[in-house]
Amino acid sequence: MASVAFLGLGVMGYPMAGHLRNKGGHDITVYNRTTAKAEQWVAQHGGRLALTPAEAAEGKDFVFSCVGNDDDLRSVTTGASGAFAAMKTGSVFIDNTTASAEVARELAQAADKAGFSFLDAPVSGGQAGAENGVLTVMVGGEQAAFDKARPVIDAYARMVGLMGPAGAGQLTKMINQIAIAGLVQGLAEGIHFGKKAGLDIDKVIEVISKG
Repeated sequence: MASVAFLGLGVMGYPMAGHLRNKGGHDITVYNRTTAKAEQWVAQHGGRLALTPAEAAEGKDFVFSCVGNDDDLRSVTTGASGAFAAMKTGSVFIDNTTASAEVARELAQAADKAGFSFLDAPVSGGQAGAENGVLTVMVGGEQAAFDKARPVIDAYARMVGLMGPAGAGQLTKMINQIAIAGLVQGLAEGIHFGKKAGLDIDKVIEVISKG
């Protein structure tokens, strides 16, 4: 059992933290910008809540985050009462936010200077994947930190891959998003073609969705 903090209890983070607690069996402290959501999580899963990211991170082996964007990530890491100021030597910070490769590299450098590790680890699989604990996790960072964190990450994932150095996880997620956008565009063009041809689009979708 590891000592773990989780920062950010949105539609993805809430169930992910739950899997770390219930499937992983870890000792969890949670932080959320809206305290009521953290109180709800603790009432459902147990564990503890913290009022700041720094309080949540203090003394923990692993600290996870899943927040909105680069600015939110900087806020919970290096901002006022951010987690980085409280991270212990040798610990690992795992960021599941879909953010930029630039902020991942920036935070990895800051972590290295402070004596702990940072992994950018965006996920794919959506809310259903988070709720069912079957996310795909694309990781950027050092091999040693990855090897240390992998058994903990496994609680909410079915596929975890180290893609390269800091930022590589976010770059892989960008490829994933580009591929999805291409599929959506192709579907939209196909539907447009079908309408122009006078086809019943509901029937078209019903049939091709089974192919």
